[in-house]
Amino acid sequence: MDKQVAAELHELHARVCKAIADPKRLLIINELRERELSVGDLCEALDLTQSNASQHLAILRDRGVVTTRREGTSVIYALRGTKVIQAVDLLREFLAEDLVDHGRLGNVITD
Repeated sequence: MDKQVAAELHELHARVCKAIADPKRLLIINELRERELSVGDLCEALDLTQSNASQHLAILRDRGVVTTRREGTSVIYALRGTKVIQAVDLLREFLAEDLVDHGRLGNVITD
């Protein structure tokens, strides 16, 4: 891989990691795990204001984590693919194992 492509890939990797590095955005990703949802549905499920949810969704959309489609007057959000869920789940398992290894958690459920 040439250096320019490698540098671009590293930059994109960092941008996606920054996008998922916020607890509320992780909650949004988790809510979108099984189904598409509107901003209103996400606000209700996560007890977020529409403004706050929209800001987080804009970041996720900008980083290519979620896609949108219009349904009447609503904008419906969905994960772009399952790989982001796999990555988040893998990181969560890694962190849970670390907590167990250091005696900070006894029995961790990673689901």
